[in-house]
Amino acid sequence: MSTRNAQRFVGKVAIVTGASQGMGKQVALDLAAEGAQVVICDVQEEALNEARREIERAGGRCLALRCDVSSAPKSRR
Repeated sequence: MSTRNAQRFVGKVAIVTGASQGMGKQVALDLAAEGAQVVICDVQEEALNEARREIERAGGRCLALRCDVSSAPKSRR
């Protein structure tokens, strides 16, 4: 990572879905390392909480929310 952009997301909030593992988790970690506060979302609650702990151990701020974004909620009429 370039030191020129090391804190380019300070004061920003990022929402990352699919963040309990793989690419989503790495994106969340990278954003937090560059100063963003991250909201991580996934259906896998245990893995999601581990990702949150990892971000916090690295000094980041994180909120973990269990949710499923694969389909829209039903309308309330």
